[in-house]
Amino acid sequence: MSDKPSTNSSSTKNNTPTPAASSSKVTDIEKLLNREASAFQREVEVERILKAFKLNPYDILDLEISATPEDIKKKYRQLSLFIHPDKTPHVRAPEAFDILKKAESELSDKNKREELDAVINQARITVLKSLNLSASLADNDPQLRDIGEPSFKVRVRAKAKEMLIDEEVRRRKAIKLNLANEGLEARKKEEEVAAKKRKVEEDKAWEDNREERVDSWRTFANNNTRKKKKQKVAILG
Repeated sequence: MSDKPSTNSSSTKNNTPTPAASSSKVTDIEKLLNREASAFQREVEVERILKAFKLNPYDILDLEISATPEDIKKKYRQLSLFIHPDKTPHVRAPEAFDILKKAESELSDKNKREELDAVINQARITVLKSLNLSASLADNDPQLRDIGEPSFKVRVRAKAKEMLIDEEVRRRKAIKLNLANEGLEARKKEEEVAAKKRKVEEDKAWEDNREERVDSWRTFANNNTRKKKKQKVAILG
């Protein structure tokens, strides 16, 4: 009879994970990693929007000027759901959401989009001229691919940014000038009103003192008359 302790085969069997349990554990880890990755990506997108050039809605929505109205709406829906403040803990998510909403609104406005496109197209022409290239070149033309760094796309974006900033500076100066002119006009009107008010008060004071002036004149006239009579009597005597 052997003194070796017997092995508890049932205990060993229970401590070994089953394939189903292992698979479930791996799935849970993947879900956790996916959630963390998704949360990280949301925060990255919030930061991208916050750092985007605010005067160019295409940059904010990460779209090209060739985007259709349907492209714009689709991209806006995707991004607005992705960075919604209810879905990301980023403290500036509400700010990014508002910026995104404003960008979509501007690109959906026909007149505003046409003005923006005109500036970007002018920037494109300016860059092509600086490279001694034809303004009619398509974006996929081999000549544009061979210009080196920075790329043609980057150059156009930089020039458009410069031109949009200039436009904004001019717009703000015009607003400031208009406000100054309005302020000057307002001061002129206030001065005119004040002058009219003073005139009315002076006229009223003149009328109120009318009797006093008449009495003073009568007293003065009577005193002069008496003096003349006394002088006359003295001469005759």
